[in-house]
Amino acid sequence: MKVIRSIRSMADFSRNAHIKGKTIGFVPTMGALHEGHLSLIRQARKENDVVVVSVFVNPVQFGPKEDYKHYPRNLKRDTELSRKSGADIVFYPDAGDMYFFNHKTYIEVCGLSGYLCGKFRPGHFKGVATVVAKLFNIINPDTSYFGQKDAQQAIVIKKMVEDLNIPVRIKVMPTVREKDGLAMSSRNKYLDKKERADAAVLYQALRMARDLISHGVTDSLSIIRKMRQLISSKKSARIQYISIVNPVDLSGVNTIKERVLIALSVYIGKTRLIDNIVVSP
Repeated sequence: MKVIRSIRSMADFSRNAHIKGKTIGFVPTMGALHEGHLSLIRQARKENDVVVVSVFVNPVQFGPKEDYKHYPRNLKRDTELSRKSGADIVFYPDAGDMYFFNHKTYIEVCGLSGYLCGKFRPGHFKGVATVVAKLFNIINPDTSYFGQKDAQQAIVIKKMVEDLNIPVRIKVMPTVREKDGLAMSSRNKYLDKKERADAAVLYQALRMARDLISHGVTDSLSIIRKMRQLISSKKSARIQYISIVNPVDLSGVNTIKERVLIALSVYIGKTRLIDNIVVSP
């Protein structure tokens, strides 16, 4: 396995792979790899001739009060985990090369970026869309793999690819969870023992919502109210949002008649966690 830092070298490698008729599977990450990332790499390995994993902590998607400087970075660990999971290339560009002096061009998927997390993190999805578009242009993958945990991110990227005619297939894989249901995240390591135990309530609330819908409850506000009550029973929890929305355009759903995305963002102590499920009545 190789680590490539140069944008030009990465583009040349991909071009040569395509000339040889090889398919490229791509997993974009910000490092701090966990089993969720590794499951995407393994899926890419099954379906492609070449697997590229990017490790890039994207400064443009962090707000001024967010944890860009303190975001966990360990290239040696990430490289070894990528290799063991089947990656051929780890692309590790420098922020100064990705956003050279006087960078002026950004991509914003209007509408979709303003819902859910985007409402509370202005500019976040503009940063996500911009860096993913740049990575697609550099790596030119046939298929790119994303996790369902970051559902809004996947929806935004799918729409960007569709609107800009980017020739890449987006594949969204199931959320990987801990034994108690907590979605795997690089931010879970910020939780202390008590907070980690409390964090399991997020998936408990999502499962309760799914059960209510399966028993015929269709009023979104009633479901959200019960979810709030359950999550608020944990002293360390502070709810940012709980929403039931259309899984394509993220518009709010008042009465559940067809498939919906139930998404939430909750602070456990000082750590912001997100999770979601898709449910059909």
